[in-house]
Amino acid sequence: MVFVKHFARTEIRLHCLYYLLQANELSAKFVNYTRSDSKQGEGNEGKTWFWPLVKCVTVRVPNNPLLQHVTLVDLPGNGDCNKSRDQMWKGIVGDCSTVWIVTEINRAASEKEAWDILESVSSLIGNGGECQQIHFICTKSDLLDDSDDLSSADIHDRIVKRNMQAKDGVKKAFNKRTRIKKHFTDDSFKVFTVSSREFLKGKHLSPQETEITKLQGFLQELNDCHSETVNYVNGAYGILSLIQGANSRGVDSKKGEVCAELERIMNLQLENVRKEMEETYMAFEKCLNDGVEKSKRSYGEKLKNFLYRGKKGGAFHRVLKCVVENGGVHKPKNGTLINLNMKLASGLIDSIDEEFRKTFPNDSERGAFSGVINEFSLNTDSLTEKYKSAELQFRFLKTEEEKIKAKLNRMMRKQKKRVYSSLIETIEDIMEEGYKKAAEFEGEGVLYNMRETIENHVHSKKDMFELAKNTMLEKLHSLMVNILEILKKIMKESIERSFKTDGSSLPDVSTELEMVKKYCDQLAASLDDETSLDLLTG
Repeated sequence: MVFVKHFARTEIRLHCLYYLLQANELSAKFVNYTRSDSKQGEGNEGKTWFWPLVKCVTVRVPNNPLLQHVTLVDLPGNGDCNKSRDQMWKGIVGDCSTVWIVTEINRAASEKEAWDILESVSSLIGNGGECQQIHFICTKSDLLDDSDDLSSADIHDRIVKRNMQAKDGVKKAFNKRTRIKKHFTDDSFKVFTVSSREFLKGKHLSPQETEITKLQGFLQELNDCHSETVNYVNGAYGILSLIQGANSRGVDSKKGEVCAELERIMNLQLENVRKEMEETYMAFEKCLNDGVEKSKRSYGEKLKNFLYRGKKGGAFHRVLKCVVENGGVHKPKNGTLINLNMKLASGLIDSIDEEFRKTFPNDSERGAFSGVINEFSLNTDSLTEKYKSAELQFRFLKTEEEKIKAKLNRMMRKQKKRVYSSLIETIEDIMEEGYKKAAEFEGEGVLYNMRETIENHVHSKKDMFELAKNTMLEKLHSLMVNILEILKKIMKESIERSFKTDGSSLPDVSTELEMVKKYCDQLAASLDDETSLDLLTG
């Protein structure tokens, strides 16, 4: 079944028996929704009836155990001339936890388009996104020249040798890409050499040697992540502990003392969070101040290098016309993406990239703000030893603690994108008026007029770097305040709920509590086993 979603939120559904369709037949059914210029078929078959309206096409495939909780999204490069599609593309790629770059093995290391795409999106998927890993996948790894007269063993050895050379070449190319490496470490970048033909037929390579099994294993790990199950069971465990704890009267005489101790610990922990955030804010401010000064010194040269690279005009006026008509961005059919906004914002972005990645890492379990949120704790384990009669209430508090930290981490993953993108968005907003004025010129002297208009606009708006800095700091401050308020509010309410719930009308749930505790222990043991396996195989 194919779902085609329109901007108007309507759907067209094509009901297809996929196993009865050949690839070219299925492609012909897609073409009206996905192509802007189709040569397939004759007459009505080649018309593109729906393409200008289509937001996305979702293809439903037969049930696959690897894709129960994983979505694969096939995206083109960025810089689409259609602004709505380009924004949609940026939104999707920013939400991806892993990015696969797929290209043929014989040109993988030197594939300009693949590396250009990766460089152009590195900030969108790195600091501006959620990507934890980049997988560079080299296809057709079994294709060899002059293999007709070789034995199967010789072919195997040559394929393996070439695959190793391809991996080394791609990794060397990665190490030269400083723009990408600002966002990703060597451990985040992996290279795979794959062959579907050898995986299915296995004439010269084993399935493991094709490395498709490694990619399947990676998808399986994502699919097997049962954090939702753990959270659900832990939540049930906490609620049952609260109910049963309310039925117990052993802690009644010490409720005030226990609450006072919990609030004291909570305030100390909140102060640790606040202190770390203040230090982070000052570090951001220092980096951005340096970026503002650098931008003020260099924007004139950057502007000149861009506007006058075609000294006598030539065809450059057409390129510049496309740039101003598209809000500062243009993707030539055969060439790299042009983004004047990014050139102007690059001094600010470069100044903050390292500090931003340290503050909001995608590939670290320690978490944001040097792990201070994940380290927040009411120390209920140690309090249980002192106040044994309040053990059930402490269990509830511990589950609430884990829930709010998970919620805050999810919130930070989303909000940090808005903080990071605010720099370029501020520049885009301020430059918009200049682009509109420049786009109005036609006829003789159009290149001169466009250049002069953009130059004058940038010179008159050079405070945009300061405005971009202030916008980022405001969004960062708002995020930090929000985190502290939520953390304090939820934990204070949880403490009050733990010791002020009246158990006189609550049922006895000791049996259910014991059963859920068993499930919690089993899940915790399975997580420990997975961690041990990762350490052994990593």
